Amino acid sequence: MRSALIFVAAILALARPGHGFAPSTTRRGGTGGAAASSSSPTARRMFTGIIEEMGEVISLETKDDMTLWDGSKGSGTEMTVRGEVVMEGAYLGCSISVNGVCLTATELDFDGRVFKVGLAPETLRKTNLGTYSPGSGERKMVNLERASEIGGRNSGHFVQGHVDDVGTIVDRWVDENSLFFKVSFPYEHMRYVVPKGFIAIDGTSLTVCDVKSEGPDSENWFTFM
Repeated sequence: MRSALIFVAAILALARPGHGFAPSTTRRGGTGGAAASSSSPTARRMFTGIIEEMGEVISLETKDDMTLWDGSKGSGTEMTVRGEVVMEGAYLGCSISVNGVCLTATELDFDGRVFKVGLAPETLRKTNLGTYSPGSGERKMVNLERASEIGGRNSGHFVQGHVDDVGTIVDRWVDENSLFFKVSFPYEHMRYVVPKGFIAIDGTSLTVCDVKSEGPDSENWFTFM
């Protein structure tokens, strides 16, 4: 069975303002540690691709009363996630990487260790987060990372959380003590995928091994281990 993954190319682009939904004023429970301010000199704005924990998707639902970017109410998709580490220092409006996607925390429940994020239409088009609806007793787990402080240590690479597209695992094999994956990827993004370059897959910082790109109607893939 082929599996879909979320990809973020390792090149940098200008940050887009906002994520389509505005934070509510809901904040329940304790402080979750020292809350960072978005205006702080050490404001956290990017990610490293070093996953801090796996969180569980509690719900994924379409709502008609979400607060939109302009303050009005409208229809949108909301995801609720339970995490432990990412709740430390969290504040309304902070950015959290969910499977590599930079999302804004719109509601925080420190007692339940739960946060909510809005999924904009572009997010649903470019990622597979829309498939993470819990059901049939199956737990839906996602990779989580808090935004890093620019200027601090970075053991991965700079990850913006602005996803380019979804790739497909077409093969995998064992090479002694390593596990290789071969991924089919859209041709229009292959120019940015280079051997020994960085790429974020489901939010994880990884190094590209081999690359093959032969045009829009031919093979386009890369490997990583």
